[in-house]
Amino acid sequence: MTTQTTRTYDVIVIGAGPVGENVAERVRAAGLSTVIIERDLIGGECSFWACDPSKALLRPVVARADASRVPGIDPAVAGPLDVEAVLAHRDKMSSYWKDEDQADWLNSAGVDLIRGHGRLAGPKQVAVQTSEGDTVHLTARHAVAVSTGTRAALPPIPGHDTVRPWTSREATTATKAPGRLAIVGGGVVAVEMATAWQALGSQVTMLVLENGLLERMEPFAGDLVTEGLREAGVDIRFNTTATSMTREDGEVRITLSDGGRLAADEILLATGRAPQTRDLGLESIGLTPGDWLTVDDTFRVTGVDGGWLYAVGDVNRRALLTHQGKYQARIAGAVIGARANGEHVDDTPWGAHAATADTAAVPQVVFTTPEVASVGLTSREIEHSGRRIKVVDYDLAHVAGAHQYGEDYRGHARMLIDTDRGTVAGVTFAGPGVGELIHSATIAIVGEIPLDRLWHAVPAFPTLSEIWLRLLETHRA
Repeated sequence: MTTQTTRTYDVIVIGAGPVGENVAERVRAAGLSTVIIERDLIGGECSFWACDPSKALLRPVVARADASRVPGIDPAVAGPLDVEAVLAHRDKMSSYWKDEDQADWLNSAGVDLIRGHGRLAGPKQVAVQTSEGDTVHLTARHAVAVSTGTRAALPPIPGHDTVRPWTSREATTATKAPGRLAIVGGGVVAVEMATAWQALGSQVTMLVLENGLLERMEPFAGDLVTEGLREAGVDIRFNTTATSMTREDGEVRITLSDGGRLAADEILLATGRAPQTRDLGLESIGLTPGDWLTVDDTFRVTGVDGGWLYAVGDVNRRALLTHQGKYQARIAGAVIGARANGEHVDDTPWGAHAATADTAAVPQVVFTTPEVASVGLTSREIEHSGRRIKVVDYDLAHVAGAHQYGEDYRGHARMLIDTDRGTVAGVTFAGPGVGELIHSATIAIVGEIPLDRLWHAVPAFPTLSEIWLRLLETHRA
């Protein structure tokens, strides 16, 4: 027998991934009663199907590549990876796809949890179909925050719906390496999964519609990753995509845009993301199901009367990265708390209630061999920025720390300087070990540190961070 109940909270959060969890924790800390709704695992995509499992797969690959460049230990790492051990570590890092610890954390924070499918049912109204089949009608006194994230966007390739393709979820959770893996796409998911599965024993073929990898980043980054993947044995085919596919006799048979054919045991469609809003009840408040939710810098959804609806994380399309979504959650939680308590909202740039970093300083690391790390503008974005920018390049292999890191080090660094303000506008590093450099670049941009002051930030010798000195010297020269 099903039941219906009605409850009222100050704030309702739909989606208990890391973003929704942080929103809920922040508004609860502001003294507001809070409930969070989740139909899948608490912890969301990042914990179970993206960040944690993918980096667990990639860490042994990157560590072996780094060790292979170090004299004295390189022969010890020449053999194949222990695939069973790597997958077991991946399972552990993904908490074996159990979320009890996450539920306990929500309880400790004083946040109520309802497991089920939440849908908007009018202004400040949410209806939840619980996992037991009951219906819970919720009313928010102050705000509803949508943090439902995204799903894989599958391209309209004939046959894709019949071949059981991998998305990022299957790619990060597979229990064995396929003999042959085809990957459609050239972005972050594509290059990271090509790196992982080639090292775990698959023969990987990448079908890339564009003329290079990582097209949204600096061209040299994609070029270095291309070199690394090809040296590892990945077959990369640019200006090529799949035009149809079928699964016959257990294999995927793919027709290519150049008329050729390719057979694989599995195919990964790494072709972007779409918002999880198709079954969210948006039509009940005058919005279109399936659309991204456009927000202002305080995360209020535009076009909704009353200012009660917020969208936080990937669903608003501002910056599809977990760490950026959690940053948004910290801002949104503070905003909701301030407005509910009648406090001043400081939504000026870099204010306590404005997500300025979403447009000025979004850091990202791509865990390939070599790594790529970037923050701020790229040279491709200069013409749209309206700012006078100077591009400064330096070969990372010429830094003393690179020689210590490993033999035959290959890498590159680019710094973009706002010449009117004398500050850093963007930085991109590509090379082994550069992921740990990116926070210093983020601080330089967010802090708007004048280059004359940055000159006095002395990097330790001999580390990769000496690249900062070399970039500044090149600029001053």
